[in-house]
Amino acid sequence: MPELRSLLAAATARLGERADAELLLLHVLQQPRSWLFTHADDELDTDVQTAFSALVERRAAGEPVAYITGRRGFWSLELEVTPATLIPRPETELLVELALQRLLPDAACSVADLGTGSGAIALAIARERPHAQVVATDASTDALAVARRNAQRHTLGDVAFLHGDWLAPLAGRQFDLIVSNPPYIEAADPHLVQGDLRFEPVGALASGTEGLDDIRRIVRDAHVHLHPGGWLLFEHGWNQGDATRALLDSAGYTEVFTAQDLEHRDRVSGGRRGG
Repeated sequence: MPELRSLLAAATARLGERADAELLLLHVLQQPRSWLFTHADDELDTDVQTAFSALVERRAAGEPVAYITGRRGFWSLELEVTPATLIPRPETELLVELALQRLLPDAACSVADLGTGSGAIALAIARERPHAQVVATDASTDALAVARRNAQRHTLGDVAFLHGDWLAPLAGRQFDLIVSNPPYIEAADPHLVQGDLRFEPVGALASGTEGLDDIRRIVRDAHVHLHPGGWLLFEHGWNQGDATRALLDSAGYTEVFTAQDLEHRDRVSGGRRGG
């Protein structure tokens, strides 16, 4: 029987990515990554080899590792993900950081996360701000089911999940902060039919010819759902900073800004409702 080391090397050659091969093998073995360093010479039985080989082939065909394993790390949380949800990405953590900067650690506050998907943003905020009342919305009942399971997994039971399109479930309510990672890719963008994006829900990725249709709706409708002085923050594409600031300015928001991610690309914009 082959050793773990040689099996992992062969999978790395097949995928061109050792990190993916490790994640898939550890998923089959149900072991943490640290386990690899002390078991590299272990022989693996036939059942493990067969299961691992099947996962490697799925990855080689382009299926995202997160969907294969059903898990993705985000912030300090390990989250369940399914093809009903967008896969949380590291750059979205900037949105969480900017949100937390606007929420006092020990103060009561209210937050809405629009289009929550797996619940990543809402749950990260709830984890860091236990006094916050967090509401998360999504138009997909399947996505909401995943988000609820993630909340239960991390014992974040104070987060409320509401079904509906963007702000529609929030009629008559106002918040101190509204956040969103909406679709912002142009509908004709060729990347939508390439790589991992082929497997993700297109409704969570693309939004009109300019990629701005949903952002326009959120900017327009969020104003009445914010307390005076409340903030709207949302993620967008690297080339949409100017356009999103213009939308916020036109809608009457103040202190409008765009923040860049670690690769110095425009990533999050926001503004404040005037008093």
